[in-house]
Amino acid sequence: MKKFLTRLTLLLALPALLLTNALPADFSAEPYLAPSNPFSAPAAAPDFHPPMALPDICETENEVFMPGEKVVYKLYYNWNFVWLAAGEVTFLVHELPDFYHIMVRGRTYESYEWFYKVRDNYESYLDKKTLLPRIHIKDVNEGGYTRYDRTSFDQAAGKAISSRGRTRDDLEDQEIDLDECMHDLISIVYYARNLDYKDMKQGEEIPIKILMDREIHPLSLKYLGPEPKLKVRNGGRYNTQKFSPQLIAGEVFKEGDEMKIYVSDDQNRLPVLIESPVSVGSVKAVLQSYEGLRYPMTAKVE
Repeated sequence: MKKFLTRLTLLLALPALLLTNALPADFSAEPYLAPSNPFSAPAAAPDFHPPMALPDICETENEVFMPGEKVVYKLYYNWNFVWLAAGEVTFLVHELPDFYHIMVRGRTYESYEWFYKVRDNYESYLDKKTLLPRIHIKDVNEGGYTRYDRTSFDQAAGKAISSRGRTRDDLEDQEIDLDECMHDLISIVYYARNLDYKDMKQGEEIPIKILMDREIHPLSLKYLGPEPKLKVRNGGRYNTQKFSPQLIAGEVFKEGDEMKIYVSDDQNRLPVLIESPVSVGSVKAVLQSYEGLRYPMTAKVE
């Protein structure tokens, strides 16, 4: 069961998605996780597009989200045919001169914490020209397990430096060789939202690669076609497009498990429902609230 809550929701992409507690998130009261000089990492990726790269994966123009966007998901866990409200995950978009600063906060509800307690914080600084990560920060506390990891990306040089430890006071550095145009757990969500699927064929797969926990994972995102008037728990009905990301078998997912992501069929391309089995039971992440969207939510029909 360990770590499944956070990993599932961050792999919205999704990546993505994470949980917040039952009270409204108050980010101003939490410690700021970024370094005092977040641009001490290697220089931003230059304008380049390596051969054999997917169109736009190295230089993606953001036409979907904007600073000030806040999206909250409620997470349910199914255990012995009973659906339990486990927690929430909040995504926030801030703007810096050359970067989007994405903050993700996950908390379990107090009513769930007799079983498992999560206090997770993730951040990424995304280059505005490419939507590729410059810095990714992971600061998690899951059932008493703690881990801090600050990864600096040098996309041009194909290198990353991961500074990792149980806390921020006992970090050890590790250099990682990167493939071209490498994403992290957060950046891949916002890259995927900028995909134009109007010309995609049902069953078509989009190859992606992410750096997670110091390892590169080659994955794929399969397009499953439209799903009109999808009912979302306590949220009405939405016209959606359905996708299925390839999962990483191991502690969280079993071989052959299939996650389904339903994305609003409008210009926001916002995940409204995520369903997936896990090693024990299954989970759902349900869109609970949103504000600051770039476009009206025209996919909502009821």
